[in-house]
Amino acid sequence: MQGAEYQGAEWMRYVRVFGTFARNSLVRDMTFRANFVIECLSSLGWTLMNVGFYLIIFQFTGSIGEDTGWDRERFFLFLATTWFINSIVQAFFMPNAEEFSELIRTGGLDFALLKPIDTQFLISFRRVSWSSLANFLAGMVIAGVALTRLATREVDPHIPTLASSILYVLFCMCGIAIMYSLMICLSATSIWLGRNQTLYNFWFYITNFSRYPMEIYNRGWGTPLYGFFTFIVPVLVVVNVPARLLAKPIDPRTSEEWMLVGWALVATLMSVLFSRWVFRRALGSYRSASS
Repeated sequence: MQGAEYQGAEWMRYVRVFGTFARNSLVRDMTFRANFVIECLSSLGWTLMNVGFYLIIFQFTGSIGEDTGWDRERFFLFLATTWFINSIVQAFFMPNAEEFSELIRTGGLDFALLKPIDTQFLISFRRVSWSSLANFLAGMVIAGVALTRLATREVDPHIPTLASSILYVLFCMCGIAIMYSLMICLSATSIWLGRNQTLYNFWFYITNFSRYPMEIYNRGWGTPLYGFFTFIVPVLVVVNVPARLLAKPIDPRTSEEWMLVGWALVATLMSVLFSRWVFRRALGSYRSASS
């Protein structure tokens, strides 16, 4: 009983610390409000350009990939899911990952290691980029429009069930965990490399594969990419699994589809554990900036 109370108190302490980080980040963003507004508008502009691009694409084809089932409304649900996951990753994790190499170079990591709190938590959540959440709101608008059109169209209408909506949220969280794990692994390499300024570029190259339905890779010379980014670096399950749970009926489903759902859970657990191991291993190799 005492152990459970201690664990509960620890969780609440971490929640309060995160609340302090989030509040301080908001105060800092509001100090430069014009910059905050410009960043939000820039994000929304990028979203509008993407929406416009895919609307042009769907003038020439009925779906993304032949016989994949990703027609216009379903693909825009897929796009909204991409926006949800990426906006949260960019708001809560990306700024901290980018600053990690600077902490190593300037000796700030020395002070982080002395704090009476888990170092990975401190490194991961010390700063929040609130402007990145503008894309989350844009994703909600895209999802709302796509769901409405999908439910009211005459041919093959679809309304997600409560179960599919709950599974959607659950697997969006799994996708965020996989993306976070990948980012932690990349940022941890800064300890061995000294500086990792190409983090964002490398991150963009890898995660770019997750922005499209995985069926388009599963043929011809794309098959090795399909296997690698599904089972080795599982970025293809990040958006594909939650998006297809919401955009397509749960029943009937093939055994392969349920196996993919199960694999997403296993991949999430393995990614989190592996990134934790890599981070702790990297900290074990760290030498103080003053040494």
